[in-house]
Amino acid sequence: MEVKVINVEDSVGTVLSHDLTLIDVEKGYKGARFKKGHVVAQDDVTLLKRMGRERLSILALDEDEVHEDDAALRVATAMKGTSPYSPFFSITGPSEGKCALVAEASGFLSFDEEAVHKINEEEEWVFATLPNKIPVTKGETVAAWRVAPLVVNEDIVRRAEALARPFELRPFSPLKTSLVTTGREIWEGRVKDAFLGKLEKKLLLYGAPLIGHETAPDDKETIRQCIENQIAKGAEVVFCTGGMSVDADDMTPAAIRDVAVDVIFRWTPVLPGSNFMLAKKGSVFLLGVPACAVHSDITVLDTVMHRIYAGLPVNGKEVRRWGVGGLCRGCEACNYPTCSFGSRP
Repeated sequence: MEVKVINVEDSVGTVLSHDLTLIDVEKGYKGARFKKGHVVAQDDVTLLKRMGRERLSILALDEDEVHEDDAALRVATAMKGTSPYSPFFSITGPSEGKCALVAEASGFLSFDEEAVHKINEEEEWVFATLPNKIPVTKGETVAAWRVAPLVVNEDIVRRAEALARPFELRPFSPLKTSLVTTGREIWEGRVKDAFLGKLEKKLLLYGAPLIGHETAPDDKETIRQCIENQIAKGAEVVFCTGGMSVDADDMTPAAIRDVAVDVIFRWTPVLPGSNFMLAKKGSVFLLGVPACAVHSDITVLDTVMHRIYAGLPVNGKEVRRWGVGGLCRGCEACNYPTCSFGSRP
């Protein structure tokens, strides 16, 4: 690469080799004021000096070199990929050697973490993402990367392209949902069902309708029949709340087992939410939800729900690895029962 340095006063008519950044503290702005390819005009000289530019670098690349913008865009194309989920992302940039992936729908984000780690092993790359396996909203930036130097070797770009794995964004499915609330105190009307309103609020994220709600005393056969009733109504997900601990009156797990064909897991290494149960009858998910979901806004329930409504349900082996980062600190900003950055289930 050949670099020619010229004074700003002598740069009129020169084609810029890279973006030039303007930082305006008073207006809270930072961005590319002059883009790569811009032809410097006489009126630009004063602003360039205000931006702290006394000299400009003009680049002449060798055949095996790639400009920062071109390198970032090539990796962006690889990260977006051509999978069925690629239309749910758009690419912004390149600008100042930086590109980003933006969600074009609300849904569940997942990606190959190891691919990101391996790209970042090359010090020329700066690759940052949101935590893996979380819900994101339309318009949210999920990943951004840039090339640190103005120019990188072609081999570095090719290695990054080869390592890149397409990101996935799975839109949530509006699965028909029902609730079976257990507990004689609720069945008899002595205590109000405090979970119903919470569940209705959670379902808004997925656009899922609540098609049925029954209450049952602490009786295994009655709970089982309520579950079967909701499946017969067309429920694709049935929540069963209450009666999930080890007390003598807690019959919900046994009732779920009687209905289920497959128990995916019972208990999780997550707090709050350890007494959770996930099972299936055919394509219908059966969730045994412990009482913590009534008084805690965020529990393991949220983690499981995101996966089910995104069509990526968990398995028992994966759940057993949720202990690291599985202790909730109760902060409102957290969407999962974990606050360990980057280690959310």
